[in-house]
Amino acid sequence: MLSSVMPTSNRFLALLIATPLLLAALAFAQRTTAPEPIDLNVIHRIKVAELGSGGRGGSPSKVMDTVWNLTDLHGPRLTNSPQFRAAGEWAVAKLKEWGLSNVNLEKWSTSDLTTGPIPGWQVTAYSGAMVEPSFMSLIGAPIAWTSGTNGPLTAEATLATLATPADLEKFRGKLKGKIVLTNALVDMQLPLTPLAYRYTNDQLNDIFVESLPVPAAAPATPPATPAMTPAERRAFAETQRKFLQDEGAVMVVSATASALGQTGLVFGGGAPRTGDVTHNLPRVVITAENYNRIARLLQHNVPVKLSFDIKTEFTPETDSFNVIAEIPGATKPQEIVMLGGHFDSWHYATGATDNAAGSAVAMEALRILKSLNVKMDRTVRLALWGGEEQGDYGSAAYVKAHFADPTVMKPTPEHANLSAYFNIDNGTGRIRGIYLQGNEMMRPVFEQWFAPLKDLTPGIITARNTTNTDHESFDNVGLPGFQFIQDPLDYDTRTHHTNMDTYERVQPADLEQMAIIEAVFAYNAATRPEKLPRKDLPAAMPAGGRGASGGSGAIPRPTAN
Repeated sequence: MLSSVMPTSNRFLALLIATPLLLAALAFAQRTTAPEPIDLNVIHRIKVAELGSGGRGGSPSKVMDTVWNLTDLHGPRLTNSPQFRAAGEWAVAKLKEWGLSNVNLEKWSTSDLTTGPIPGWQVTAYSGAMVEPSFMSLIGAPIAWTSGTNGPLTAEATLATLATPADLEKFRGKLKGKIVLTNALVDMQLPLTPLAYRYTNDQLNDIFVESLPVPAAAPATPPATPAMTPAERRAFAETQRKFLQDEGAVMVVSATASALGQTGLVFGGGAPRTGDVTHNLPRVVITAENYNRIARLLQHNVPVKLSFDIKTEFTPETDSFNVIAEIPGATKPQEIVMLGGHFDSWHYATGATDNAAGSAVAMEALRILKSLNVKMDRTVRLALWGGEEQGDYGSAAYVKAHFADPTVMKPTPEHANLSAYFNIDNGTGRIRGIYLQGNEMMRPVFEQWFAPLKDLTPGIITARNTTNTDHESFDNVGLPGFQFIQDPLDYDTRTHHTNMDTYERVQPADLEQMAIIEAVFAYNAATRPEKLPRKDLPAAMPAGGRGASGGSGAIPRPTAN
C-alpha cells in the first residue's frame, strides 16, 4: 500500500511500477476465476426497493426512520443503560413487524471481563460552571460509570497534572476538598483542514495500490517517558482513581485532549470499572477551551471556584445482549451469512454516526430482502452488537459461543457453516469499497460483486486491514469478516465519541447507498453455489490478545487534501 505521506515522486514511481503488475494480476484472476452468478434483476429490484423507481412518490427507504428511533427517541445507547435496553426492545418489535424470523435479544455476560463488569448507568441531570473569579458555563458531560455530586457542589479548583505514577507523589496531601484538574493544558493548533471531506480519486488509489518496498525511515528519537501499554494505562487509571479518593478530592475535571478537542467538542469515554464503581468520584470532561481558561487562571495563582450539580444512576444488571434476527435459507438454512454493526454508543450525544448509522443500514438491508421475498439458499442473519465501545465484547462473546474460542481455537460445528460477516462502523459516509483483511481469495469475487454497482460506488478493493471494530472478532477465529471502506466526512473530526454525534450529522443518501450495497452483498453470499473462501485457521491467542480493540473503528485513513 502506498503511504499517504510518501513523497510525491516516489508515489508516482511506485504507481508506474505497480499498476501494470496489478492490472496483469487482476486480468489473470478474471481468466482463472469462475464467474459469480450475479442476478442483475434482483440487484435492480433491491435498488428500486430502497430508492424508488424515479417517480414523485419519493424514496421508500425506512433507514432514516430507524436512525431517528435509535437516536432522538432512544439514544444514547451506552451498553447496559436503560436507553440501550429500550432501544433493543424497540428494534426487536420493529424487526418482527417487518416479518423477520428468530428475532431476539441474545444475552451475554459482562461479569467475567478483565476490565470489569459493565453495569447499567445513566446521567439524569448535569450543570457545571466556573463561579469565581467570574461566571462561565462549562460545556461538558459526566464520564461514564462515575457518581453524582449528591446535590450542588462548589469547591476550589486545583491543577494537578497526573500523567504518570511519579506525578502522584508531587500532590500527596494537597488535594483534600478540591476539584482536581488532572491534565496539562491542551495545545490547540489552528485547524486548517476541512471538517468534512470525501475521498478523492488519488486517495482511493492510495488505499487500492499496495506499497512497494521503500527505504526505511530513520528511527524516531524515543520519548523521554515511554508510552504506556493499554494494560499499563488501565492499571494507572485504577491507581489514579484510588489516589484521588484516598487524598480526599471531591471531584475530577478533565479536558477533551484529542485532536477533536480543537473544535469546541466534548470527547470522552468511561471511568475504570474494576471494584465498586458506585464509589467512583464525580468526574466530568469539558471542552479544551473551557479547561484551558481555568488552568491558565490557576497557573497565574488566581483562585478558581467551580460549581456542579450532577445526578447519575447505577443499575446492577451486568448481562448485556446482541440484537439477532434472520431470514431463513430455503435450501441450506444451516449455512449463515451475517451482517451488522454495533448497537451501543457513548452517552455524550445520541450515537448517530457511531453507530446508529451502521445498525440502521443493516436493519434496512434485511428489510429490503424480506420485502422482496427473494429466494436465498442460505440464512441471512442480522447481528447488532453490545459492548463494542468497551472492546468488541458483544461480537467476541457471540463468536466464542457459536464459532470458536480464540484462546484455544477449537472450532464448533457452526464454524464450518458461516460464509461471511459484513460490518459497517465508520460513520455515515457512503461505501467506496471493502477491506480484504488479507483474504486475497476474495478479490476476484468482490470485483464481480461491485461491477453492477458502479453507478453507486467505485468498489475499491484493498489488501489493507482495518481494525477496532466487530469484524475482527470473526477474523480472529479464521472466519471471513469484512468492513467496508467509507467516506470519512466529519467522523474523525467532529462526531466520533463527541457531543456532536447527533441525527443531523447522518447523511440520508449515503445510508440508502450503503443499504443497497449491503443487501446485494448479503444476497450474493447467500445464493452463490459455495460458501466464501476463508483464510487458514489462525493459531490460538492468549486471553486479552489482538481481539480487544477498544471499539469504533479508529482506523488510519488518508489525510484530506
